[in-house]
Amino acid sequence: MKKLFALIAVTGMLMFGASTTLFAQDETVESVDTTMVETDTIEEEAPAVVPVEAVEQEVTLHKQLKTKFIEGGPEFMGIVLLVLILGLALAIERIIYLNLATTNTEKLLASVEEAMKNGGVEAAKEVCRNTRGPVASIFYQGLDRAEEGIDVVEKSVVTYGSVQMGQLESGLTWIALFIAIAPMFGFMGTVIGMIAAFDAIEVAGDISPSLVAGGIKVALITTVFGLIVAIILQVFYNYLVSKIDNLVNTMEDASISLIDILMKYNAKK
Repeated sequence: MKKLFALIAVTGMLMFGASTTLFAQDETVESVDTTMVETDTIEEEAPAVVPVEAVEQEVTLHKQLKTKFIEGGPEFMGIVLLVLILGLALAIERIIYLNLATTNTEKLLASVEEAMKNGGVEAAKEVCRNTRGPVASIFYQGLDRAEEGIDVVEKSVVTYGSVQMGQLESGLTWIALFIAIAPMFGFMGTVIGMIAAFDAIEVAGDISPSLVAGGIKVALITTVFGLIVAIILQVFYNYLVSKIDNLVNTMEDASISLIDILMKYNAKK
């Protein structure tokens, strides 16, 4: 439930940020247009101000991006934007979760060994209970079955490690889905745009270069945006996979060290 609330919160923040950016761009364009009108009413002997021209060029760039987005068609471009927002929300939620799941295993192993030396298994379990992360959870499950023997502890650690690995990989399938469907929606928009361009040629009864070029240009915009979204999400996906692999390797190494500690202090007694 907490993951769902976190995902909804991140998605809302991203969507609010996108809408705020578009609103801010509209205000900037309106303010620049007003400044241009007021500048025209000033006496002719007043020289042009260079910073205003720089601001105008910058606003024109943002306006061009918005124009290209609108030219691609609100249906497919809106879907591609939604895919980007959802994919980024999932990626950010996974990054936060994995960062919180990262544990200083060396410090944890030292604390568990010290607790085993001074207070036995119960003291070691208390240390794991007060430590956050999958490694501490695996340690707790192993220590909880320490009296049943090393073989049972080892099986428990392996089994619960698989459960923790599944939790770490949760959400990656959705990100992979968004990576796959973003270019698909872009290609679909391109195909539909090409069909519309050929319909316009059929209605005009003549193949006009400007008509064909304009239709194809608008049709290809959706493909470009779809590929950009897929590239962005692919970078996040690879980072998450690398982070999960490091955590899994850390869990495996730490589990072996825990078995060694239990054998050293004869925890099964």
